[in-house]
Amino acid sequence: MRSNQRTTGKRVLAVASGGGHWVQMLRIAPAFADQDMAFVTVSELYRDDVPAGARFHVINDATRWNKVKLVFMLAKLAWIMARERPDVVISTGAAPGYFALRIGRLLGARTIWIDSMANVERMSMAGEMAGRHADLWLTQWAHLEREGGPAYRGAVI
Repeated sequence: MRSNQRTTGKRVLAVASGGGHWVQMLRIAPAFADQDMAFVTVSELYRDDVPAGARFHVINDATRWNKVKLVFMLAKLAWIMARERPDVVISTGAAPGYFALRIGRLLGARTIWIDSMANVERMSMAGEMAGRHADLWLTQWAHLEREGGPAYRGAVI
């Protein structure tokens, strides 16, 4: 199926960097099983993890310490999102998710940020930045919930 053809349900783009971010995304993916899913991550090795029928895209990994790689990541992510045209963008972090939420808002998508379980004492930097651009901003630690977000609705792990 071409990525610009619509199927039933909302078009959901799930974006996560590697490691724990990816694991957490996979744990919430069943909640979107009846939607038209596509996944974006930083490693081809994760392709076998995605549910059958979901589209899969790989972008380069980057951090704030390498601005050139961030620009390449942003460009590739923008191209993917222009082709996917998501109705909803969801991320568990980090940099790829932040940029996906920003682009998603520009494209008119609803956006969801679920901060990493690993951030016990405070929100992640990406989470703090993404929060104001998310329609739904969540933390996985009750003591991090605050007025104006993020909200606590439970933990993924």
